[in-house]
Amino acid sequence: MIDTGTSFYIDKTLYNGRPANSSDRPDKELRTYDLLDQLQIAYQRLDHAPIPTIDACRDVDSLLNIDICKNLFLCNAKKTEFYLLLLPGKKKFRTSCLSKQIGSSRLSFADPEFMIQFLDITPGSVSVLGLMNDKDNKVQLLIDKDVLSFEFFGCHPCINTSSLKMKTSDLINRILPAINHSFIQVDLPGEPDSIQ
Repeated sequence: MIDTGTSFYIDKTLYNGRPANSSDRPDKELRTYDLLDQLQIAYQRLDHAPIPTIDACRDVDSLLNIDICKNLFLCNAKKTEFYLLLLPGKKKFRTSCLSKQIGSSRLSFADPEFMIQFLDITPGSVSVLGLMNDKDNKVQLLIDKDVLSFEFFGCHPCINTSSLKMKTSDLINRILPAINHSFIQVDLPGEPDSIQ
């Protein structure tokens, strides 16, 4: 592990696939690797301390040579509709713009208890891969059009002590159908400052 100039540590080794020793990994992370293995999805993994700041996230981006996507867990004002928004890491989230596009009342960040209930993940570890735990399809996936143009995307394996890099096409064409989720394409304003 190395110190990146803060108290944040990153193992700079890029691993292919799941950890060789998984005895200290949580079940939700192992279920993520099980799903990817079952679907024969190739991915690279970077292990690190929990990501504390956006600057630390940029260090991970650089090592993986991607733009880690923001995964925002949202709900409507009545807390009856839930959304997972996937957008480029450097793009701004604009509530009013998104609300108009999906025809929903004012959106806000959903409470952590819903995140745990529907996705089996906790704040700081939100990931599109958490949708594998949403068996009743309570959460609608929203993907910004810019993410769809990326060859690769990055996300956590349902825990923020690792980051994964995989093909965007594998998410759209293989993972989402396997976990019985569809997505709605949205177009949020602003140009992402991406390294892709």
